[in-house]
Amino acid sequence: MAITAKMVSELRSRTGAGIMDCKKALAETDGDIDAAIKKLREQGLRASEVKGGRATEEGLIISYIHPGNRVGTLVELNCETDFVARTEQFQKLATEIAMQVAAAKPKYVGEDEVPAEDLDAEKAILKTQALQEGKPDHIVDKIVEGRLSKFYSEACLLKQPYIRDADKTIEDLVKDAIAQLGENIVVKRFVLYVLGQ
Repeated sequence: MAITAKMVSELRSRTGAGIMDCKKALAETDGDIDAAIKKLREQGLRASEVKGGRATEEGLIISYIHPGNRVGTLVELNCETDFVARTEQFQKLATEIAMQVAAAKPKYVGEDEVPAEDLDAEKAILKTQALQEGKPDHIVDKIVEGRLSKFYSEACLLKQPYIRDADKTIEDLVKDAIAQLGENIVVKRFVLYVLGQ
């Protein structure tokens, strides 16, 4: 199938990928735009894993005040260069993450930030619950691990379902931005303010 400029343009507008990448993906998928999007996303995720170790010393701090002025957040989002930090896409990502913090009220950025004593306490609670439900001793540990993933998806920002698309996590959102912007991006920290707390 002949790849037209219109097809390349549509794929670019839907993915933010470069012209040559779009053209190549369309050629490899015989013009199937949905398959090309999937291919570009897979390539982007691989690229984001490679970029994951690079230093992120630029970025921005963004604030979000929820309507009603009762909840507010500050988020520090880092990237590699100030050029990317000034892009509309990076700033939109920071705003979306700040809104996520206000809406979902996470306690930690990622799993690695959960203090060992909090994790041990949560495991003990989950183990007690499983035993009280009459679960056999030999599978209790597996049940606890499974339920811990639910704990992480509630308490850790990066593991939370994205408020605008529950099929994606915030981690997926960041990885997509890494793939499109071509730089490592890290959610450094956040602060959540709730009136009276």
